[in-house]
Amino acid sequence: MDTAAGSRQRSAGTRQRAAILGSVTIPGIPEHVSATRAFIARTIAAVPRVDSDAATLLTSELVTNAIQHTDSGTPGGTVTVVVIEVTDGVLVEVVDDGSADTPVVKGSWYTAEGQGLFLVEQLAARWGFLRDPAGTTVWFHLPACLPDNARQADMPHSADPSAPAPRRPRQATRPLPRAGAILRTAT
Repeated sequence: MDTAAGSRQRSAGTRQRAAILGSVTIPGIPEHVSATRAFIARTIAAVPRVDSDAATLLTSELVTNAIQHTDSGTPGGTVTVVVIEVTDGVLVEVVDDGSADTPVVKGSWYTAEGQGLFLVEQLAARWGFLRDPAGTTVWFHLPACLPDNARQADMPHSADPSAPAPRRPRQATRPLPRAGAILRTAT
């Protein structure tokens, strides 16, 4: 069952730190991954300028990993996905039932399988994981893209507008707090 946050109103001059846009918990069965993809596409559509295709792909990969490699894939196991709007984009958390192993990035496009975290590492601005006795949360942050007119304002006059935009340098990966911790610090 998924839940979506109601409409939010912001007063002029207040700064929004984080808002949970929705969450969904699915049984740890591969057939339910498609429901997660639909949930992400629907939820990310509410956030302007965030790449919903990237969010859908990365979430699908993390949910599939949780089902294949953690206790979420055992009978009665579940996977929970939480989508949080942050000031500069979205934070997606995938919470599983835990395992003895930690998430590992396999660093090659040419491996036959196991590219989920590699894709997350390549497409997300930041990502990480948190472990506790209840399970593991793997999260990623996708930034909001600049509107086209803002990108053109930043472009030097001599630049070719049809040329691809230069890739911005990657930020160091460091964990962001869980949604509850973000909301607790905002009050």
